Amino acid sequence: MEKPKFKTVQEVIADGEGLPERYLHTPTGDDDDGEGQQPLNASVPEMDIPAIDLTLLLSSSQDGREELSKLHSALSTWGVVQVMNHGITEAFLDKIYELTKQFFALPTEEKQKYAREIGSIQGYGNDMILSDDQVLDWIDRLYLTTYPEDQRKLKFWPETPTEFRETLHEYTMKQQLVIEKFFKAMATSLELEENCFLEMYGENATMDTRFNMYPPCPRPDKVLGVKPHADGSAFTLLLPDKDVEGLQFLKDGKWYKAPIVPDTILINVGDQIEIMSNGIYKSPVHRVVTNREKERISVATFCLPGSDKEIQPVDRLVTDATPRLYKSVKKYVDLYFDYYQKGRRPIEAALI
Repeated sequence: MEKPKFKTVQEVIADGEGLPERYLHTPTGDDDDGEGQQPLNASVPEMDIPAIDLTLLLSSSQDGREELSKLHSALSTWGVVQVMNHGITEAFLDKIYELTKQFFALPTEEKQKYAREIGSIQGYGNDMILSDDQVLDWIDRLYLTTYPEDQRKLKFWPETPTEFRETLHEYTMKQQLVIEKFFKAMATSLELEENCFLEMYGENATMDTRFNMYPPCPRPDKVLGVKPHADGSAFTLLLPDKDVEGLQFLKDGKWYKAPIVPDTILINVGDQIEIMSNGIYKSPVHRVVTNREKERISVATFCLPGSDKEIQPVDRLVTDATPRLYKSVKKYVDLYFDYYQKGRRPIEAALI
């Protein structure tokens, strides 16, 4: 259960109280997450991930087959791709970014109208505090369930800036099309029937959108915007900041930074696609580092299978040569939070 409310990071800064101890990561020396050996803001190489053309993925042409093969390679190696020609204009994506920026620039009392309630994930606030000894992430955020519409809690949807609500509704509808195409492309790239992932994802699937603000941080060598984790979603659509780096992925024990490619949406596999694909597509561990001079803004949409759905490896991917790796799971997200705060991979609980 979440503990009572803490100050947001923006309030901590405004109050000029320095850097609270709760945010400092002490080097642990363990090698599994790459921390401990070097400062958190040490320079890291860039990931080598392709920008994939979503329109080509679903075409049966030679180019389409090549694009599917690029998708397969990226998702089985990194678990991440950047998607272009996704059908959402750059101007519209810029508007989402601007509205997010305007919301976080509002006076504290205005933002507090949308404050998260204890025990709820939706609303405005800081890192969710679930234990007394938790090291806090240097992030303020607004977390909203956007789909299906009957699960929206509009009291948490900002009325200022004025276009926020209608733009978010429109963005949700546009993302729906991207999600459907991406599910079909992933299935096709594994030589499966194109709807097999979509069917497991289910009609009652939900979308949660999280607007993230990482204020400038006095100690980027000691403080993280988001601690290392993998997503509990099927997959996640991310609009990264176009000007400020911060997102990093872990591969073979080393951190790599995500490239910034304008007009693309970054999609990373979540644990539930790793389970459905029987481990072929990887749900990557990632983190966000902080920046001393600049704030960073991003918008993430988590695509979550219906809670009534049993998620398991697709039958066709289980053979004598590739035995089944994961149990069937339901309501994976409930299990997820419990493991996440203990610093463990929730997907461990699903391993056979």
